[in-house]
Amino acid sequence: MPRIFSREIVVAASDIDVQGHVNNLRYLQWMQDVAVAHSTAQGWPMERYVAEGSGWVVRSHTITYKRPAFLGEVLTACTWIAGFSPRSTPRRYLFWRAADKCVLAEAETIWVFVNLATGRPTKVPDALRNAWEIVEDAGEVKRMLEGMGS
Repeated sequence: MPRIFSREIVVAASDIDVQGHVNNLRYLQWMQDVAVAHSTAQGWPMERYVAEGSGWVVRSHTITYKRPAFLGEVLTACTWIAGFSPRSTPRRYLFWRAADKCVLAEAETIWVFVNLATGRPTKVPDALRNAWEIVEDAGEVKRMLEGMGS
């Protein structure tokens, strides 16, 4: 059960915008993809949420772009859970280019747990909450990545 989940991304032509770098909408898609993959790795695939009648919806996204990414580059997308409230959680993300040990973007999504039938927020069950180890320090993620790039 990874505290910090990571996935490698190779920037494809379809990721590039008219300015010649990765389109900001791709980062949103990658954030969702890596969040779903992390949840699945923790034993919570989408089918389990549906069977339980509950799941996550986005309240907000915040992305800080630090450097551009370009066609063919290999990136690492990392995600982790930074805490829990009774009905929501902040999930953080970091996009890293190992070739030059550069952080490309940092992001956060506030996910709200809802009843799928009503769409209304509901309490995060203990079984789900206990599937995650909280990572409060983003510096831990950066140290992990720097160790991978050595």
